[in-house]
Amino acid sequence: MSNNFVESVQSKAQEVAKEDFSRAKVLINDAAKSGSYLYPVKGIVYFATHKSLWKPLLSKLAPTIALSVGVVTSMFAFTYLPQLALLVFVNGPLAVFTTVLLILSESATIISLVSRNFLLQDALLDTFDGTLVSKNATGLVTEGRQLKSGADPIDRLGKILKSPFSRFSPKALVRYVMYLPLNFIPVVGTVAFILVNGRSRGQSVHDRYFQLKRWSASQRSSWLSEHTGPYAAFGTVATLLEMVPVASILFSFTNAVGAALWAADIEAKENQMSHGTAPSLRETAKKAE
Repeated sequence: MSNNFVESVQSKAQEVAKEDFSRAKVLINDAAKSGSYLYPVKGIVYFATHKSLWKPLLSKLAPTIALSVGVVTSMFAFTYLPQLALLVFVNGPLAVFTTVLLILSESATIISLVSRNFLLQDALLDTFDGTLVSKNATGLVTEGRQLKSGADPIDRLGKILKSPFSRFSPKALVRYVMYLPLNFIPVVGTVAFILVNGRSRGQSVHDRYFQLKRWSASQRSSWLSEHTGPYAAFGTVATLLEMVPVASILFSFTNAVGAALWAADIEAKENQMSHGTAPSLRETAKKAE
């Protein structure tokens, strides 16, 4: 009886592991086909070659650099040794590196929390909308703000009619703290921690786009569920970029550009998405491929 129970548990565990592996394989395949992981990089290139998009960042540069330097310096000064002491028991010599990654991730979260709530909210919104204008998606942008005449995409941005960037979610903070223990698992745990946070990050990159599309909460949820792999891939790359000390703020803006470029490409390929009703998600995904 005992042997049968053990065999049953082992069989069920193998079945679950097989299903999870198959699901992960599908998500990775979807992400690879979509090319979403390239958009954060495209955002860097596009931002670098379109100086008009620098204006929102430059207007916030001094306070955000001061914030980044202050947070990263303080985190390493006050938390590196205590966290190293904990991680060394499970990671051994690798704890020197995994602790650095952990602190960078923690610092990025703090910087994002403070900057997005108090410094960058409107600037990131202007960057996203300005990128859409530069990609001739003006009809989409007018759903959320007034546009002026002219050639400069940032100068064309008028009064904001709808502001989508919500305050830092307590749920996001709880999720972040909940998965912190993953870092106690050597290497694999740290990678898993980054992937988990990357997936969470990816869920919010098109909040503005969905708002401009006037999609309901159920439509957004269905679309994100249908495209979990691509959004997780974008979010993971974006998270890694925003973990870079000091430069994390710059990458927040280039990631906003990348997200807008992705939205503009979706809009260009999927004319049916411009209707008020939800698109056929499965058909849309197939066409996008």
